[in-house]
Amino acid sequence: MAHPHLPTTEAAVTAIREIAGEFHLEMTVDDSIGADQTSRRTSSGAFAVLDPDGSLPHEAYVELGGSPSVTVQVYPEDDARITVDGIEFADVPRDAVPAFLRSVHGGLAHVKSRFFPPGWWLVVPLPGDVTYKELVTGASLTPWMNRAVR
Repeated sequence: MAHPHLPTTEAAVTAIREIAGEFHLEMTVDDSIGADQTSRRTSSGAFAVLDPDGSLPHEAYVELGGSPSVTVQVYPEDDARITVDGIEFADVPRDAVPAFLRSVHGGLAHVKSRFFPPGWWLVVPLPGDVTYKELVTGASLTPWMNRAVR
């Protein structure tokens, strides 16, 4: 199943804002606009504000309140990095961000234990049989992760 297309960073932030409202979460946004301000711009020259094609890149860092702690860094390159209780999911397509957040806050995301290799995995299923899994590092699970163990 294809996710609705989010053509810009601002469209992604608007979609995240709707989800924050849906789940009654506080939200803060920090925008970085211009090639000289965004974190992953390597194609522009020093002190350049525009990309070589004349576009103005826009990046946003979003923090959502509540449990679990969630941050979303939306990049101009059509992807995002989502961090859930300290576990980082890199290279999530920008179009999949709303479904990812709905899965986390809607109770579909869960923690799974494995005997081999041993460890805990944070699993975030999305519609269309897409699943993101990341190893939970650290000595113990957070309270939210403990409640989400299956």
